[in-house]
Order: sequence, then C-alpha cells, then structure tokens
Amino acid sequence: MSNDKPRIAITYCQKCHFLPRATWVAQELLHTFGQFVAEVALVPGDGGIFAVSIDGEEAWSTSERGRFPEMRELRALVRDRIDGTPPARHG
Repeated sequence: MSNDKPRIAITYCQKCHFLPRATWVAQELLHTFGQFVAEVALVPGDGGIFAVSIDGEEAWSTSERGRFPEMRELRALVRDRIDGTPPARHG
C-alpha cells in the first residue's frame, strides 16, 4: 500500500446510531475509490457528528451543512480532492 495515497476518515456519532450510515458511506467510497486511497476509516465520535475528511481536511460536515450528504455529491467532493481518479460515470 502506497503512503502517497490519501486516507478518508468518516467520523460518526455513536449515541445517534450513525454507524450504519457511516459503514454504508465507507462501502460506497471504497467501491468507487478503493484503488486510489490508502484506507477508509470509521472514527467513533459523539455530539451528533457525521463528517468526512480526506487527509485531515474536512470534505463534509453535517453540522456545517445541516444535512447528510447524498452519495453522488460526496463522490464528487472526494473525486475533486484525490488526484488520478476517473471521471464520474454518471452525468
């Protein structure tokens, strides 16, 4: 595994039972970007958090946006931040 590849972290609130959503998001991101990332990590948190970061830089936060991401928009955000990823397959 190359150290050059980015790390995606999904931080989720345990008390809010966001783990199923976090694991689904991780699965979808691995399916799309698996060969382009070093890892997709699930990070337990609290306080209603659901955030996705790439190499420590926040790409999505429900506290800032007031909602969960749609998978299509999250894929676009990740694609924009990771070099060498293929273009979107769907319009």
